[in-house]
Order: sequence, then structure tokens, then C-alpha cells
Amino acid sequence: MDVSLSMTRPVSVEGSEEYQRKHLAAHGLTMLFEHMATNYKLEFTALVVFSSLWELMVPFTRDYNTLQEALSNMDDYDKTCLESALVGVCNIVQQEWGGAIPCQVVLELQSTDSLECLERLIDLNNGEGQIFTIDGPLCLKNVQSMFGKLIDLAYTPFHAVLKCGHLTADVQVFPRPEPFVIDEEIDPIPKVINTDLELVGFIDIADISSPPVLSRHLVLPIALNKEGDEVGAGITDDNEDENSANQIAGKIPNFCVLLHGSLKVEGMVALVQLGPEWHGMLYSQADSKKKSNLMMSLFEPGPEPLPWLGKMAQLGPISDAKENPYGEDDNKSPFPLQPKNKRSYAQNVTVWIKPSGLQTDVQKILRNARKLPEKTQTFYKELNRLRKAALAFGFLDLLKGVADMLERECTLLPDTAHPDAAFQLTHAAQQLKLASTGTSEYAAYDHNITPLHTDFSGSSTERM
Repeated sequence: MDVSLSMTRPVSVEGSEEYQRKHLAAHGLTMLFEHMATNYKLEFTALVVFSSLWELMVPFTRDYNTLQEALSNMDDYDKTCLESALVGVCNIVQQEWGGAIPCQVVLELQSTDSLECLERLIDLNNGEGQIFTIDGPLCLKNVQSMFGKLIDLAYTPFHAVLKCGHLTADVQVFPRPEPFVIDEEIDPIPKVINTDLELVGFIDIADISSPPVLSRHLVLPIALNKEGDEVGAGITDDNEDENSANQIAGKIPNFCVLLHGSLKVEGMVALVQLGPEWHGMLYSQADSKKKSNLMMSLFEPGPEPLPWLGKMAQLGPISDAKENPYGEDDNKSPFPLQPKNKRSYAQNVTVWIKPSGLQTDVQKILRNARKLPEKTQTFYKELNRLRKAALAFGFLDLLKGVADMLERECTLLPDTAHPDAAFQLTHAAQQLKLASTGTSEYAAYDHNITPLHTDFSGSSTERM
């Protein structure tokens, strides 16, 4: 909120009471805070005032009484500096939430000279944002109308009906799901989720795994009395009234509570239809050991948002299958969660950004070579890892160099060395030389060097 000297200018209103611009601004914010306290009571809000400098009046809180009290304790300062306000907001948001959490900023100021700057700011924010101005003369009624437009656009709670067969529940989805635009479309039309959220099936958490989602939301039950009025919704000034409303709401059966408990106990998620070819999932997420919430995550629109599940329209109940796809002992899954080929990001990769990394891998092979045949398996494991990395990087000279090292190690073996060590070193060196040509069948990336089978087997005791 702007607290520069220009906000102390008087406003001509009917009646004897004198109003300043800052009083109208505070009244508008009070209207917003009262709406948030009733409909967005889980939202965190902070209050910052600015002129040429900025000051944090109230840090992020859910106590809207504290925010309203701060509006009446603001001092007047010098000129308006929009840049200072934005720097302050940036610092406060980053300290509290970091840089990855989106945050809404309501900037209240009276200078018309800043409109061009605000339009440029919206352009820099990819068009996200809107400028609200007072229609008509500056008065209390028009300020209320302006803030009413802001509330309707950005802070209207999203109420929906959760359906599963003949069971229904009125719920609030928080925060409100925003329209989603598919970039690939020629003339993209924002997709909005339905207010009727219909459950289409249930699936094990292990099968859904940890899917990519657009956004996550709390699903809060709204208890209704017989007359259809909300019970236990919002914040009341009287704690006794609030407790009484919560007690009444707690005695009314609610499908949302049943669904939450069932998903938590069974370890499953519910697939929900958000719109045509658009799905999401409902699941229980624990905040702590004793507290958990019913959450809803939105998948990307499309017939196949999760490739490992196939097309959503083709999923069906287990009873339709000839035999249980999960097995009699529930020891398998019908979904190909694990692909045949390991993804490059799902396995340890060899990195030779610095010479020390390459030197460490070569030394590891030589250490295991000196401990043959006890370290045969480890020796060939490290050798194949280095071989595949060299082939991937086109570093064929490395293979020849390591082959020469192994031949040298073979000549340096002591007389007490096991005969199998010399055979294995010679065999490994030959395989690396064949791979270093780049044309032999032994240079194939998927080819592995296997230990040479010899007649020198048995324990050291038998050899003695």
C-alpha cells in the first residue's frame, strides 16, 4: 500500500466526516481481508507499505485481525517510488517462500503516472496480471466496486461437487484451480475444470507412482444443513460460535471424510474426471504423524497423461479381466512401470569432467587387477563401466591405453600370484584392444566383457 504524502489528500464526500485517500485505500484492503478471512482462511497474507522506502508492517500470517489493525497504524511518508515497493516484495517473498512458489501481489497506489510502468510490469510477467481503476469520482462506493471486481476475478473460492456413484459431497478446492492453456494448439482455448468432479476409478499408489502434475490442491468438505446453508465454513469473530459450528459439522456424515479415510487405509488413489479428456487424482497426504489432508493433483489434459498407464478411457475394473492382473498373492502389477531399457537419468553415469575422475576410475581397475582372482567380479564390473563410457564418448585411445596397462600388470605379477590372474589380465587386455578398433563386434556398446573360464578353480586351501 502506498503511504506517500499524496495519499493524505482530502476526498470530498457528503457529510461532515473528512476522508483522505489513504482512508479509502485502507477501506478497500479491509474489504479484501474480510473476504479472505471468510473464504480463503488458509491463505497467508503479508502487508507492506512503501513510499521512497518500504516497510513490512505484518509478515505472512493467517490472522486477518492483525492485518486490519495494522491498517489503522500507518504513518505518512515522502514520495511514491514503485521500484522500492517491488524490491521489498521480492525480498519478503524469497525469504519466506523461496523463488519457486508463485505469489500474488496486490499493489495499491493512487498515482496515474505509474500506469505505463504497471503495464510494462504485466508484460514482463508474461501477461499475468491486471490493472483495476476506479470508475467515476473517487468515493467509498466506487472503491468498494473496484475491490469487488478484484475479488470476483482472483479470490472467488472454487466450490465443486465430488461424486462417486450415488455418493456426493460439497467441497472447496484450495487454492482455486487456474485455467490451463495447451501451447501446442493453434488457437488455444483455456481449459477449465468442471464443478462436478466425478470419480472414475481407484488404483494402487505403487501403480500411479509419482506422476508429473500441473498443480496440487486441498479438497475441503463443506458441511450443509437441511436448509442448504453452509455450516462450519469461514471464520467467525466469536470462538464459541465457531466451535459450535464445527461441532454441528462434525455430526453430519460426509462422503469426503469417508473417501479420505478409505484412500489412506487402503493405500490407493482415486482417479477423477476434470473435464473432456482431462483427469486428476485424489489421495491422502500426511502433514505429520497425526494429521493428513485430502489432496487433488491435476494431470496434463489429454487421453494419455501418464504413459505407463496407457489411455485413461481404456482402464477398467479388475473384475473384467480373465485372471487377477495383480496375481493371487498381489505380487505383480499389470502396468509397465519399469521400462525394459534403463533411462539414462535413472542410473549412475560416468562423469569425466575433470582429469581426476578419469584417473580414479583407471586406478580402481588396476587395484582390483592386483587382487585377482578374489576381485574378479569387481574387476570386470569396473572394466565394463569404463569401456562403455569410453565408447559413448568416442574415447577409443583410452581403451588401448588401459589394455597396455593391464599387459604391463601381467608382466609385473609376483611368482606367488595365482595363475588365473595372468589369464584374466591377458583376456581383458585383448578384449579392450578389439573394442578400441571401433569396427569389431566386440566394440558394440551393449557387449560386456565376461571373465575367462579357466581350469584354475577352487579355494586356496585346495591349491595348497
